[in-house]
Amino acid sequence: MTTAKNSRRTFLKAAGAGLAGAALGSRASSYASIIGANDRVRVGVVGFSDRLRYALVPAFQLQAKELNFELAALSDIWRQRREEGITHLQYVTGRTIAAARNNEELYDRKDVDAVIVATADFQHAQHGVQAVTAGRDAYIEKPLANTMADARAIREAVRNTGKIVQIGTQRRSAANYQRAYEFMRSGQFGDIVSVEMTWNVNQPGRWRRPNLVASLREEDVDWKRFLVNRPSVPFDPRKYVEFRLFWPYSSGIPDQWMVHQIDTVHWFTGLPRPRSVVANGGIYLWHDGRKNWDTMTAVFDYGPLDDPSKGFQVVYSSRQTNAAGDVKEIYYSNGGSLDLDKNRISSEGGLEDKYAKEIGMKPNLLSERSLAEAPGAIDKSASAGVDEATSANMRNWMECVRGRKTPNANIEAGYSHSIALCMTIAAIQSGQRVGFDDAKQEVIVGAQKDPKK
Repeated sequence: MTTAKNSRRTFLKAAGAGLAGAALGSRASSYASIIGANDRVRVGVVGFSDRLRYALVPAFQLQAKELNFELAALSDIWRQRREEGITHLQYVTGRTIAAARNNEELYDRKDVDAVIVATADFQHAQHGVQAVTAGRDAYIEKPLANTMADARAIREAVRNTGKIVQIGTQRRSAANYQRAYEFMRSGQFGDIVSVEMTWNVNQPGRWRRPNLVASLREEDVDWKRFLVNRPSVPFDPRKYVEFRLFWPYSSGIPDQWMVHQIDTVHWFTGLPRPRSVVANGGIYLWHDGRKNWDTMTAVFDYGPLDDPSKGFQVVYSSRQTNAAGDVKEIYYSNGGSLDLDKNRISSEGGLEDKYAKEIGMKPNLLSERSLAEAPGAIDKSASAGVDEATSANMRNWMECVRGRKTPNANIEAGYSHSIALCMTIAAIQSGQRVGFDDAKQEVIVGAQKDPKK
């Protein structure tokens, strides 16, 4: 779970679909009448999480007045969190916030036009399906889905309803990443030959909340609604509060951090998914009852799906046992590197003149270039203590709700990172090389390496 203190590391340096069709039609038409007009857009919150409290709400509030949006209601199935959430949201907004015990109550309200979904990892897709089927646009935290069935369900629902959905992979709205994207797509960087991604932390209490676990009583929470479409199991407060430690609620590291970084590979290259994934790791230090690894490395093969002779490798590594190395994201070409930790494009590692001459080639060295903001640029988000990328992603969603445009981190982007995530989870759980069947839109465990490579 996220705190304000950890917001930089958290980023750079967190149902049913069968609602009545009549309700969808009436609410959708009512909502459509305000889009593009000057009427206020009223937003409901689904899940009062730390991510919502310390990142999403501040990002929303930063631009709510300017864009004429307001928070109107909160749905949370745990009484304690619901009460805490109402108190907090009323404090930051200065207005009354309506309480809903579940999403059905939320969507029965006439004063909720759109929602922010910030629930547990495995709930995002089904809560998104529920939102758009009820005629609401949605900002849905990442990961979008950690099973292919859920990924297919939310993509189909968004396509069918035409609702504006933004996924919480906020790098797509960050200025430095957008400059990197433009440079990559211009062709100046050259072909990607390798990508190194790292996300290391050493915060034992980040995902473990013993005091909060102890405060959760079964009679205060709707356990059946918590499970959504996961198998029915007896009430377990650890799985509710510390869900990131337990499959099938989360895969841990891949769900929480990997999707942020692997999403940029899809964005920068236009590739829809990896061709294959292998993974290794384990629980090496935190033997606290968790089921998800505290250390892992995944190796991805990327490239044109119809041309195995071209491509590159992505190596993603993460550990929760030592923070050295922090968060890194470095792209390499034959001419140098693009480092999104240092916000710098350089000739580092490029083909130098003396080595090029040995084989009758010309040197290949990128020119030095910064991806950071120009000196003197004013960052409204930073000055307000809000994560710039999250703020930009939230603003993009709000503007797209107004203008009925496709947001930066749209449903197709979320679907692609969900494929990569599901492939990684299958590699972790099977110990085998995993591919993907495009016809069935499903992972393939035990995929064979293409002999043409």
